[in-house]
Amino acid sequence: MFIDILHALLTGSAKSSMKDEEIVQEYLLTQKGYYFDILYKRYSGKVFGKCISLLKNEEAAEDAVQEIFMKILFNLSKFSGKSKFSTWIYSITYNFCIDTIRRRKKDPSTLVDDIASHDVAEDVEDAFLLEMNIKKLKVVLEKIPVADKAILLMKYQDEMSIRDIGGILDKSESAIKMKIKRAKQKFKKVHHEIFSNT
Repeated sequence: MFIDILHALLTGSAKSSMKDEEIVQEYLLTQKGYYFDILYKRYSGKVFGKCISLLKNEEAAEDAVQEIFMKILFNLSKFSGKSKFSTWIYSITYNFCIDTIRRRKKDPSTLVDDIASHDVAEDVEDAFLLEMNIKKLKVVLEKIPVADKAILLMKYQDEMSIRDIGGILDKSESAIKMKIKRAKQKFKKVHHEIFSNT
């Protein structure tokens, strides 16, 4: 035990510069906790940020971070390396938060797109979101359904590719493009409802 701690202190800087995938492999080979601690330190703040933006409650977000990292720990051997480690963590975080919201609302239909209710002909330009005042952006994001908010954050805040988002949501790239298009339409509609008189 003492040797492990001493080793961690002496080589800490070298380990902190290792790539995520290397750390995962070392943890799986050795089962030494300090490798997982490095991953926790790298990603816990980002995971907390995602949780609080989706769950809108600091205490719930803190609890979610602990549960998400337990899931990550127990499923680390399932990380295949097909996507970036950060994308894999985001996938677990996103799915955990959506499941939590569904349980809270007990009405999953609020998170599912109703294709028939949306006019998919109109396309909303990216500039409409990207050039918006931050205060207005936050207000509108809080008013749209959480699944739409999440996909817009993945695309525009996290700058994730359509492919990565598809991997997280287990959808085809064309389905993701359509979901983004619909989310932008809802965003614009809510923005117009709130700010049309200002």
